[in-house]
Amino acid sequence: MIEKYRFDVAPWRFTITAMRFFMLIVFGLSLSLLGATPGTAHAQPADKASLDPASSAFTTQAQRLDKLFTALKREGNPDAAKGIANQIRREWQDSGSASINLLIQWADKAISEEKNVAALDFLDEAIRLKPDYVEGWNRRATLHFKMNNYRKSMSDINQVLRIEPRHFGALAGMAAIMSQTGRDEMALKAWEKFLDIYPTERQAQKELGDLAEKLTGQRT
Repeated sequence: MIEKYRFDVAPWRFTITAMRFFMLIVFGLSLSLLGATPGTAHAQPADKASLDPASSAFTTQAQRLDKLFTALKREGNPDAAKGIANQIRREWQDSGSASINLLIQWADKAISEEKNVAALDFLDEAIRLKPDYVEGWNRRATLHFKMNNYRKSMSDINQVLRIEPRHFGALAGMAAIMSQTGRDEMALKAWEKFLDIYPTERQAQKELGDLAEKLTGQRT
């Protein structure tokens, strides 16, 4: 279990690779769904790895997520696993409320237009209306990361993982922050947790391997 962390603000410097990976894994799908009708995010055209989408109307979101996470862990083909991961993101994005889904779409659009203050307002309102909506916290964590407010990003990441410990996007963010603040052991644990959930993600594998090599060199 990943513990909660507090940080002293310091002049942190993020590598381009880590930052791009965190932003991509969180927003890679969502920005392609800006035209989706609120409340139907999980009903977008399925990837090749789609898991019986016809039955989705007869199951709860929690049941669908459990099924998808089981498939994600078992899938050995990286491309097929990516399709499953995208389905998981769709489930997370759909709050079950048309109003909140619309706020998230507005926030994503504002972020894409570099209107960060407006995006924060939309995300704050989504979280206020539904505090257990994991993607509201995750979007805000990512926006704080983008705005170089790492203390607030970590606070929101902790909220994401409290609601959904399997949130691989939040774990990627935690790993990036830990690594760039010199907490390599904690970064390694976050990547290990990520890969336990999503084993075939190539960039995560590389990040873990690089960290393990670095730590081994420090110990010799």
